[in-house]
Amino acid sequence: MKKIQMVDLKSQYEKIKTTVDASIQEVLDTNTYINGPLVHQFQKNLEDYLGAKHVIPCANGTDALQIAMMGLDLKPGDEVITADFTFAATVEVIALLQLTPVLVDVDLHNMNIDIDAVKKAITPKTKAIVPVHLFGRAANMDAIMEIAKEHNLYVIEDNAQAIGADYISKSGSKSKVGTIGHVAATSFFPSKNLGCYGDGGAIFTNDDKLAHIIRGIVNHGMYERYHHDVVGVNSRLDSIQAGVLNAKLPLLDEYNKARRLAATKYNAAFAGSKHIITPEFNANENDHVFHQYVLRILDADRNALMQHLLDKGIPCAIYYPIPLHSQKAYLDPRYKEEQFPVTNQLVQEVIALPMHTELDDEQIKFITDSVLEFLNK
Repeated sequence: MKKIQMVDLKSQYEKIKTTVDASIQEVLDTNTYINGPLVHQFQKNLEDYLGAKHVIPCANGTDALQIAMMGLDLKPGDEVITADFTFAATVEVIALLQLTPVLVDVDLHNMNIDIDAVKKAITPKTKAIVPVHLFGRAANMDAIMEIAKEHNLYVIEDNAQAIGADYISKSGSKSKVGTIGHVAATSFFPSKNLGCYGDGGAIFTNDDKLAHIIRGIVNHGMYERYHHDVVGVNSRLDSIQAGVLNAKLPLLDEYNKARRLAATKYNAAFAGSKHIITPEFNANENDHVFHQYVLRILDADRNALMQHLLDKGIPCAIYYPIPLHSQKAYLDPRYKEEQFPVTNQLVQEVIALPMHTELDDEQIKFITDSVLEFLNK
């Protein structure tokens, strides 16, 4: 059996080596390292794929979130609501801009931001909501957009983990996740469903005026060289990374289909276990693209299971072991433990198994047999 990886980028690269290598060589031959033709080509290709009016590439996913908020001209002290159960980048940029993060609990079944908790958290100072499409599953954007409209709030989609996923609205229409809110941010970190070979990110919006502002922000506030019209940052996707992403983008649906198939096989193997809650998803839809495959472990020692898997050479991880409201950097007397029952439960239960495009049946069987071996003993 081939060695099991949490993410097998080497095997993925071997299948697209010719295209990737040619793109990198083109950059080296033309010396177009920053804002070169491949960056503009990728921008257009991603706009076409998403059905988004504007894609603005940038240096990484965290920058993408920060720049999206800068583009909305939020002011210090403005409150921004987001999920407690997610990676720190989401709340980090809120704090960096001297905005006030307001963390709320998540839904137990889908691990995305809890709609009732959002409603309760709104105050006269609230200016934006940041739903995170966690682990590749679309958040409830119908409800979030209704709340935003009612209270005149911005919606900034954190799409770092769900690029390519479809959101199926209550009317039955489909949109790509990241194209529904006022603006969205994504990451092209190598392990993402669409990942480059370094850092990279992008901002999406259908708002012409906002797109213009953001294009200036990513490039030192310049629209014309040495003319600084807005306060900006230095955050650009380099041409080599754009070449890698151009090679992968035509395969993104295939990659996501492979992840969903692996998840289907995982779920089938675990279906009879009283100790496992598997991710819910519609096998006939593309509403979950499984950036991570995350189980909940009930009435068993999750940490001991993790060690059991590691001892067998099976990589695994806990996303996330500490709620954001408990992190030293984000402690706040406003937060009470009783506000976060689901998050506090999830951090004790979740475990992520290997998930990537190259998983084969032999590996999945070894992983699932090893999990069940521990839980059934």
